[in-house]
Amino acid sequence: MLFSNPLIYLEIHESEIPWLKIFTHAPHKEFSECSHAEKKAIWECLDIIENEMLTYFKPAKINIASFGNMMPRVHWHIMARFENDSYFPEPMWGMKQREGFELDSPMEPFLEKVRRELDSRLN
Repeated sequence: MLFSNPLIYLEIHESEIPWLKIFTHAPHKEFSECSHAEKKAIWECLDIIENEMLTYFKPAKINIASFGNMMPRVHWHIMARFENDSYFPEPMWGMKQREGFELDSPMEPFLEKVRRELDSRLN
């Protein structure tokens, strides 16, 4: 777990690209079931992650999605996408387009910056 407060927590999704996931601690099925405070925490977290991904990795695009078919609870995916990643322009669960993608920058400095920003703004 990368971050946690009483409302939400953040996990790293193992992938070749930077990919984080935000969850509510409460087992809501739909975003509309979240409290105002939970919604505010999610949006603040999304904003922090997107800005840090853009600044640090300089990706072609940030993908933000909320699914729930396999795991019917509120959670959000935030992914930095690159034109040369293995699946671009397909989704990460789509058809692989190429081999050999590696990130140009290490994840740890990015993760540390995200942790500091979240601790500062959401704790």
